[in-house]
Amino acid sequence: MESFMYFNPTKLLFGRGQLSHLPKEVSAYGKKVLLVYGGGSIKKNGLYNQIITLLEQAEIEWVELSGVEPNPRVTTVRKGIALCKRENIEFVLAVGGGSVIDCVKAIVVGAKTDRDVWDIISRKSRAEDGLPYGSVVTISGTGAEMSLTSVISDWETKEKRAWVSSFSRAKFSIVDPSFMTTVPREQTVNGIVDTMSHILEHYFHTGKNTPIQDQFCESVLRTLIDVTPKLLEDLDNYELRETIAYASTIALSDQLNMGFVGDWATHHIDHALSAVHDIPHGGGMAILYPHWMKYVFDKQNVNKFSQLAINVLGIDATGKTKMEIAEKGIEALAHIWTSWGAPSKLSEYDITDETLPLIAQKTLEAAPKCGNFKRLSETDVLAILNSSL
Repeated sequence: MESFMYFNPTKLLFGRGQLSHLPKEVSAYGKKVLLVYGGGSIKKNGLYNQIITLLEQAEIEWVELSGVEPNPRVTTVRKGIALCKRENIEFVLAVGGGSVIDCVKAIVVGAKTDRDVWDIISRKSRAEDGLPYGSVVTISGTGAEMSLTSVISDWETKEKRAWVSSFSRAKFSIVDPSFMTTVPREQTVNGIVDTMSHILEHYFHTGKNTPIQDQFCESVLRTLIDVTPKLLEDLDNYELRETIAYASTIALSDQLNMGFVGDWATHHIDHALSAVHDIPHGGGMAILYPHWMKYVFDKQNVNKFSQLAINVLGIDATGKTKMEIAEKGIEALAHIWTSWGAPSKLSEYDITDETLPLIAQKTLEAAPKCGNFKRLSETDVLAILNSSL
């Protein structure tokens, strides 16, 4: 493995009842809060009222920004920045899933500069400061609560960019799986696929001497494959939600990938895809990832694919070549996801080949070095997209 430094100062408060710590955690950073959330599900399940009551009891003022999109847009980020500056906000609280947290990561750095926030998101300039923020997670999948990464879209230009900043790290994250028991089946599946895709992106790397990291990834993937069918039959089961939530949180916390860099090409492709078509990220990954696997595996890298097939997907290696084992593994992963109800073709989102050249172009514009396990050209990306139709 490569030499590395690991530092994750975000305080994680995981499990039942952790919301009670919210007043103390927020008060450490300020008494005027911007509360950011999405489409209003937190009002339906009662979480909104719980949070407001806790803020009032601690004499913390707040203003609100609601309506964050599933693929958060820079226009919404700019609204949040304007509110922070106008209201002299001292702390930002994200309540929701990864989209809300990603939006807040951009708001807090944009609130501390006079430059347009898209310059930071598109990496034309670097963030120099950021307001403190925390999160209350209501949907597992993205792992945004423990990561630096944020993904923001500019719908007008059909661009979607992943970016990082040392100022986009949360001060704390509250993950209580009881807030997730009302998440519908489709969103649940998309979140689990998203979590698995993060782990798979780590798994496909070219690092040497990483048996511990590889087995970490394999064990989490096996657990998700085992637990998910049970959860889909019992969506309000706290213990099952707890397992899924913990997997999501560690998947993007950099605990599984110390000492190497994973591939991430499929994420770059999906970012461009959802920038053009605004589809759910988990759905896009369920479609694209098996097709990326089929496209890039060959005799030189087959060991990693066959290792995954045997250790995670239960493929019997008896009488098979490594290439055959790898092929069976890819088929098994795709079948597992579709058996849960995830999409398998772009046509399920009414996507045709008309926009694929644009998506391939935008993929390489945002990520000229697309893929670390295997580098992809624009032609390669287009081939993967065409095979995904």
